[in-house]
Amino acid sequence: MLRLTELRLPLDHPPEALADAVARRLGVAETALRGLTVARRGYDARRKSAIVLVYTVDVEVTGEAAVLQRCAGDPHLGPTPDTRYRFVARAPEGFARRPVVIGAGPCGLMAALTLAQMGFRPIILERGTIVRDRTKDTWGLWRRGELNPESNVQFGEGGAGTFSDGKLYSGIKDPQHLGRRVLEEFVRAGAPEEILYLSKPHIGTFRLVSMVEHIRATIEGLGGEYRFRTRVADFDIETQPDGTRRLRGLHLANGEHLRTDCVVLAIGHSSRDTFAALHARGVFLEAKPFSIGVRIEHPQSLIDRARFGSFAKHPLLGAADYKLVHHCGNGRSVYSFCMCPGGRVVAATSEPGRVVTNGMSQYSRAEFNANAGLVVGITPADYPGHPLAGVDYQRLWESRAFAAGGGSYAAPAQRVGDFLAARASTALGEVTPSYKPGTTPADLAACLPDFAIAAMREALPRFDRQIAGFAMADAVMTGVETRTSSPVRIRRDADCQSINTRGLFPAGEGAGYAGGILSAGVDGIRVAEAAAMALTGELPHRPEPA
Repeated sequence: MLRLTELRLPLDHPPEALADAVARRLGVAETALRGLTVARRGYDARRKSAIVLVYTVDVEVTGEAAVLQRCAGDPHLGPTPDTRYRFVARAPEGFARRPVVIGAGPCGLMAALTLAQMGFRPIILERGTIVRDRTKDTWGLWRRGELNPESNVQFGEGGAGTFSDGKLYSGIKDPQHLGRRVLEEFVRAGAPEEILYLSKPHIGTFRLVSMVEHIRATIEGLGGEYRFRTRVADFDIETQPDGTRRLRGLHLANGEHLRTDCVVLAIGHSSRDTFAALHARGVFLEAKPFSIGVRIEHPQSLIDRARFGSFAKHPLLGAADYKLVHHCGNGRSVYSFCMCPGGRVVAATSEPGRVVTNGMSQYSRAEFNANAGLVVGITPADYPGHPLAGVDYQRLWESRAFAAGGGSYAAPAQRVGDFLAARASTALGEVTPSYKPGTTPADLAACLPDFAIAAMREALPRFDRQIAGFAMADAVMTGVETRTSSPVRIRRDADCQSINTRGLFPAGEGAGYAGGILSAGVDGIRVAEAAAMALTGELPHRPEPA
């Protein structure tokens, strides 16, 4: 089978045009095409008057070798890559050393699923609740301003990605095609098959909920065991005579000691108490860069017109997104983050007395506003000190946002026109903020560092040149966005174990090795493979599928 990339066709081309274009590119008659599958479909909207669809297709063709020889100079034609997944190890019959996975977000789910499929019967510890109960708790904050610190946007089955846009694309390098495996498992769990070929697939919150439940049932059917409302309070680490540190078990908040020598640490970027417990036990952590800023909202119709022109609302394009970046004169970078077309801004705190924002969309992306993080990159030089100084820095601004919002989980909000004029907002305008439990007109300078305010004021007019209306006076900025990524990295070595604690496998966003649902799932698979090989003494390899 051959793979043909960069096949460009008009947006409204008839169905038969695809096969015709493939035959012409290969220099064969259409009758020579024995099969054609769309592997990827995206669009190029750089010319709004002539938007085109861009295809990658897999083709079965008569005389494949001759076609390859004739088209040897075409950089967009070659054999279709083999993306089948190969399990790297299998648990021996009666294997008793059960690995533990801490966290049931995208990373933990894929790690647990992979271990279960290899026969290791993992135990999954999740401090929060099952996804349906967690949804009720989350709505309790959004509707009534009542926070459950153990069951919210950050904690609970499905992880932070459950209350997001459900984006399933990433810029990571993936030579082993593990991203494909993540998508295939999601389809088996109920995601639409289009995620296998769309260039920017997404699922939305409601579909993620049922998918998470399906994956749980699969893991349990393979011998895995879930323990919800189970928080890890401490780590049992033993120092060997040769100085090597080894994990021997976990101390749970309910007083139980769970013996294990293999833990996949998929705790997410907001498990601050777990970071502190690891640091206290001498596990090597280091501060890492992250970003801080706000959520910015515009009418979705404005973004659609700016990106797609007369093709706005075209069914193959859907709600328009954007990706923006500006490098400021003060050395900072301002960029859009986690853009949610047709979505809403949500309350995402996990700690009392703090305000945190995030964005989410449903599968339809049909709500009135577009929102995105508008954030500024920061480094440990901005919060010098111990490895958890970034956590302290996040808490500082989240607490100030809580105060600026009125102390009730309402969030401070400011019109872009007022923000650029350096004056507090006293009322909002055309754009109604979507954040619940509500917003308070304010001055965001009270809850963000001066350098971030200056950088965003410089960037907004530049972004307006790329998307007409981006700096419209009535666009709304809601603060604060602090959980863009983990403020720490739990360093690991080539076999994915902590560099100073054997048996501990840091994974995903919380450990500083992923950013988003897909990359977290990919990292979960990688770490599960490493854990399986450590448990069985296997050497890294990828056997042919049985």
